[in-house]
Amino acid sequence: MKMSVFHDEVEIEDFEYDEDTETFHFPCPCGDRFAITKEDLENGEEVATCPSCSLIVRVIYDKELFVSGEVVEAPSESRLELLQS
Repeated sequence: MKMSVFHDEVEIEDFEYDEDTETFHFPCPCGDRFAITKEDLENGEEVATCPSCSLIVRVIYDKELFVSGEVVEAPSESRLELLQS
């Protein structure tokens, strides 16, 4: 397993959130911005990458706040029979 070398560790509160793209951004020293999506965070990802250089930052956040808690239960057999009748 390859060890990642983080440029920095940044609290999620320090990122800017773009609601249109559901992406968090943070300024990179190269002039571009680190990015990580809300979906990445929901999947437990904690690495924000810069598209212009090789730097990465570790995102510090409460994983509980980003767990996609929508559990859709499949309808039971008896419920399906009721719907079809």
